[in-house]
Amino acid sequence: MSLDAVPLLLALIGLALYVVLGGADFGAGLWQLFAGRGARSEAVREHAHDAMAPVWEANHVWLVFVLVVMWTAYPVAFGSIASTLAVPLFIAAVGIVFRGTTYALRAGTARLREQRAVDAVFGVSSMLTPFALGTVVGAIAAGRVPVGNAAGGLWSSWTGALPLTIGVLAVALGAYLAAVYLAADAVRRGSAELERAFRGRALAAGVVAGGLAVAGLVVAHADAHGLYEGLVHDGLPALIVSASAGVATLGLVWLRRYEAARYSAALAVAAIVAGWALAQEPVLLPGLTVSQAAAGHDTLVALIVSVAAGALVLAPSLAFLFTLTLRGRLGYEGEGSAAAPAPAGPARALAASRPGLLARISIACLLLTLGFLTLADAGWAHAIGVLTLVGAVVTGFRAAAPIEPAD
Repeated sequence: MSLDAVPLLLALIGLALYVVLGGADFGAGLWQLFAGRGARSEAVREHAHDAMAPVWEANHVWLVFVLVVMWTAYPVAFGSIASTLAVPLFIAAVGIVFRGTTYALRAGTARLREQRAVDAVFGVSSMLTPFALGTVVGAIAAGRVPVGNAAGGLWSSWTGALPLTIGVLAVALGAYLAAVYLAADAVRRGSAELERAFRGRALAAGVVAGGLAVAGLVVAHADAHGLYEGLVHDGLPALIVSASAGVATLGLVWLRRYEAARYSAALAVAAIVAGWALAQEPVLLPGLTVSQAAAGHDTLVALIVSVAAGALVLAPSLAFLFTLTLRGRLGYEGEGSAAAPAPAGPARALAASRPGLLARISIACLLLTLGFLTLADAGWAHAIGVLTLVGAVVTGFRAAAPIEPAD
């Protein structure tokens, strides 16, 4: 892997995380919009609203991350995309602002009518934003974004068959992920009624999303044949993984194995992003490869170093937040809860020293990352640098994770 491609790999990882995590938030808003009326519907809305509380702002970090990396590492491509696709990007930005505003306002509603009005705006924004962002991805994948400042059609670039199909697919994938996650949360809360409600939604949304994904291939064959050829050749392994994980998720939801279904659903969606990247590689925009679009060597090195340094703080923090959320441990434990016994003797000393040892390993991995990615020019050295970066993040997280206090 060349240094030019490392920021793109990081951006794709960020995009996959945003689709999996942020997409589920958008899907929860959709289920709030179409919950219906009645006591059961209000319970569905409250469950979807409460489940997003710890993470709805944190998930947008990945969108900011993708934008910053692309802006810094591939400025010509970013400028071309942002100018040609200004309309859907503006729609997505407005949707994000309205989502945040209405989510915060909901707590201040005094009457049911006010709450329903706020929920309606929140739900519409939750559909509009992923649709607009999906059309952006579809326009890039279809080759409708030429190189240059606003060189493409302001409307025609993102209103073709493939961009619109990808936009609808993005909405469906969010609904699918949200239903699976919310069914698992309902089980954790001990609500059989909510579990049944979201189990049915997860099965239906999974079938719809799968059908739209297949339809996307058909549309790509007609509207962007080059992309289709890439998907069925270079991107075929990712498509197989996505289809297999999608089918497995439906089976797991049917069997009520929701915790496992969380991960298989996320894998099915993330594999779609990987398939797109493999199908389009090494072309970023028509006539512009990744190497041609990349910024200078020093800029790329500075960006990678900055991402590595930021990951040491961001990745452990987000991982710890999601761990607490999924385990339902954001509040204080009850007085009657049994604490884990503290280790004794040498095991106690080892447990006490573990965070310090892992922190030193993390710093060592970070230093190796800087060496392999900045001082070396060989592709194999850059590949090792990416691995040591991952090692730095993982060990940094383990060092930051709290341990049980010893008596």
